[in-house]
Amino acid sequence: MTKRIGSKHIAQHRGKAERLETKRTNIAREAVRQAEARARYRNVPKGQLKRQEAASAA
Repeated sequence: MTKRIGSKHIAQHRGKAERLETKRTNIAREAVRQAEARARYRNVPKGQLKRQEAASAA
């Protein structure tokens, strides 16, 4: 359950600047995560990754 102050959620008490900063931080974090995922699969030929995983598991 989210934290509450009286009948309002804490998020409702945050200032505009803080909400904007949180949004920007989340967007930046997601961009970094996507870049890492793209880099992981960038130069792998189609179907090659599954064969590598199967070979390493056996």
